[in-house]
Parts: sequence; structure tokens; C-alpha cells
Amino acid sequence: MDEKKKILWVDDEIDLLRPHVLFLESKGYQVKTLTNAEDAIELLRSEDFDIMLLDEMLHGMDGLTALAELKDISPGLPIIMVTKSEEESLMEEAIGSKIDDYLTKPVNPSQILLVCKKILDKGKIAGQIISRDYTSEFNQISARLMGPMGWQDWIDVHVKLSEWDVELDAHPDLGLKQILYDQKRDCNSEFGRFIENNYHDWLNHIAGPPLSVDIVGKYVLPHVHAGKNTVLLIIDALRLDQWIVLEPLLRKYFKIIRDYYYSILPTATPYARNAIFAGLFPSEIEERIPELWEGNKEEDDISLNRYELELLEEQLKRRRIELKPGPKYAKILDVQESAELMRKINEYANVPLSALVLNFVDILAHSRSSSNLIKEMIPNEAAFRSTTRSWFEHSHLFNALRKLAANGNTIVVTSDHGSIRGLHGTKVVGDRETSTSLRYKYGKNIKVDPKDAMIIDNPKEYKLPARGVNTNYIFAKEDYYFVYPTNYHYFLNYYADSFQHGGISLEEMILPVVTLEPR
Repeated sequence: MDEKKKILWVDDEIDLLRPHVLFLESKGYQVKTLTNAEDAIELLRSEDFDIMLLDEMLHGMDGLTALAELKDISPGLPIIMVTKSEEESLMEEAIGSKIDDYLTKPVNPSQILLVCKKILDKGKIAGQIISRDYTSEFNQISARLMGPMGWQDWIDVHVKLSEWDVELDAHPDLGLKQILYDQKRDCNSEFGRFIENNYHDWLNHIAGPPLSVDIVGKYVLPHVHAGKNTVLLIIDALRLDQWIVLEPLLRKYFKIIRDYYYSILPTATPYARNAIFAGLFPSEIEERIPELWEGNKEEDDISLNRYELELLEEQLKRRRIELKPGPKYAKILDVQESAELMRKINEYANVPLSALVLNFVDILAHSRSSSNLIKEMIPNEAAFRSTTRSWFEHSHLFNALRKLAANGNTIVVTSDHGSIRGLHGTKVVGDRETSTSLRYKYGKNIKVDPKDAMIIDNPKEYKLPARGVNTNYIFAKEDYYFVYPTNYHYFLNYYADSFQHGGISLEEMILPVVTLEPR
């Protein structure tokens, strides 16, 4: 049986409130009463309480005066101010003094019970409601997986799973996280099959969702055509769940419209982000503007993503859009460049179109793999969300967005791909020329278990560079990552539980594209 919650009620007319006290005791609370603030201060030095009801108009030391001293003694004690006055200034002063709630006399027993339950039992009641609602949602999602699913259905499922992920962060003791993880894995298993069956059609514009190549044309240029100075902000590797925890910080400054799109495969920066800027698939970039596709270089952010501004300019030219002045672009890789962006934000605010690329989230995910300190800080997705929010809240980027809001800019925020925690390894066989990524590979005659990966033997049909004869691509499904047979167990353990991208999962492929209109 739960221990009774202890209420300290301080009121110089407490004898008149005896029926209220008895009512609270009948509801399972232990109530101690006092008639003055001085005795309350002395009692708090030796006894703990769960909540305090404090009359504002006490004989001797009044409630507002006593409040500061009471909070010094017991900073975490919830205090409800009870007052006869309805003056707004008094209420504001009480709220500013960090009371947790207030009631105006005369009070009835139900009012007092409600405010006590709201403060004392909020977590327990919320937990019960959340458990009930998630159980219902779990059953609904499971039922949906049994029937036909379209691309919009998968967006709906991913949004629900991501929102539950964030919701359950505040209730770690409910024991629902493992159930949610298992359901996400089941969903990703079905999603992998869905992508294998439908992705090829989407590339040929058959009943498909918005893809990476559609971002500028569908979500950015309409604002430019409407005469708005528009900023495209791409936060590399930002997942939907991470965006969900950032969004509340921006509501004060922007009206927010959230849409969704699918990243192309592989869900990796050199392919997906170039596709956004070019409005073309990778094979089309290589064929039409080969000088901007360094196909034989090592696949990293420094080589294959050197020409993002040029790709954007080519897309505008192809669409016969001439901007004066032309688009501005910045890539932010470190603190110095982030501070420089803040100093120069007016330069990006006062042109028709600017594009900003920020790599912090991706860098953080990669750093976690090689740093025990960061892995200790970010042991799981919940910690990754929390760390991302903390960074954003104190970042130069957040300051820059507030400046852009004040300037009247429209901002389109998205990501080029997400990431997933790699928790299961699968063996892959390839020669020395095979690429090194963990969630996707290309090379000659690569072999892998088809249940763990999507295998592409005809790259051109999937709008991918062929890279020579007999080249094929493989994309990991669910939370698998590729490990060579040589030193298999060493690398299996080395890369386990690292955030990875390039493959097929809800987290990597279904991404927010968010329009921020200044308030």
C-alpha cells in the first residue's frame, strides 16, 4: 500500500476549515494544520511534507513574506497559495515567487482535492493514462501492419512511433520502452519489404511520395516565387524524433507547418544531400554535370559534397529561375563557423534564397562511436534527443533563427537523412574496392544475406552511378550493419550500438520538412 501523502495546511482560521481537513483525510492524505507562518518555518526544519497549503493573509508574518524562507528551507516543496484577494497584481507576485498554484477563498473541498491530486499524483495519473493510450495505439499499429500499407500510411506510423518515443522519455518507469523498441523493429522489418517492392516505381514517378529531389521545387521555391526571402536549412542526420523535441522551442517565434518526405537510397549525405541541392538523382548528376559529381573520390562530406551551391545554381538555371542577387550558401562544420554565421546572418536574411547546411548532429553521432565519454553521455535515443535539444537551445543556430524570424524570413528546415542504432551485424563479402560504409555498400559482386539487405544489381534503374561493370549496391534493412568475415567478431563488437545511416529504416528514410513562418 502506498504511503500516505503529507499535507501541511497553514491558515489562521484553520478551525473553520475542519470539514475540509476531514475530507482530505478521507481521501487518504495525512494533514497537519498550523495557524501561523513562524511555526510552519520551524516545523519544516525538522519534518518533511509532500505539499503545503499556505494562507496569504496570516496574522504576524504573512504568506508572501514567509514564502521565500519556506522555499529556502525546502526548495522542492510544492506550495499552494490560498488568498481572499482576486487582485491580479497579488496573483502575479505570488506566481513570481514560485508558488505552484493558488486558490481563491472561499474554497470547497473538491477544489483542494483537485489541486493536491494535480500536483502530487500528476505523474502517477499521467502514467496510467499513457499506458492505456499506448496499449491502444500499439494494437492499432499492429492491426495496420496486417493490411496493405501505402507510403502515407508509413509516414503516419513513423510519426506516431516517434511521438510515443518522445512521450515515454518522461515516464521511464512505465516499462514501455522495450515494448516500443520491439514494435519499431517489427515495423522496420515490414517497411524494408515495402521499400523493396515500391521504391523502383517511385523513381519513375509512379504513385510515390516526395523524395529528396523534390525538396527545393515543392517546399522552397513557392516561397521564393511569392516574394519571401527564404532560407533552406538542412541539419545533417536529424531524425524526426529529434525535430519533435526542438519544435516547442521555436513556437514562440514561428508558425510551424510540418510535412514529410522520403530520402533517396542510400540514405547517406553524398547521395541524399546532393539530390536535394541538384533536384536530380545521383546518376543524373553524374551524367548531366559530371564535373560536380566526383564519382571516384572517397565518399565523405569533403569530397562528394563540395559543390552544393553550384548544384543549387544549376537547379535554378534548369528551372529558368534567375535570382538577383543569386543564392547564398554556408556550411557549418564547427563552432567558429557557427559563430561566423551568427555575425553574418543579415547577409543571408536579405537575399531571395539562402541555403545553410549544419553538420552538428551528424558529427555528434559519429563522435559517439569513437568516444567513450560521448557514449556515456548518449547511451540511447532518449539521451540523443535530450543532447540535441540542449545543444540547439544554446546554439548560435537558435540565435540565428530568432534573428531571421525578426527579419521576416521564411525558413524551410529539413534533413538529408536520419540515422538508426546498429544493433545487429550481418556478414558481407566483397573485394578491396568495395566501399567502406556500414549501412550501404557498392562494389563488384557484393554478397550478403538478402533477408538483411536490399540488393541492387542494376544501379542505373535505381538512379545510381554504375561505377563500372558488375557493380552492385546493397542497403541494410532494419538495424543491421555490414561486417566482413575477417576479424568478424572484433568489428561486430566495435560498431555495435553506433548511430549509422545509409540503409532502409523509418528513422533514416522518413524525414520532416518544416516550414517556419515568422509570427
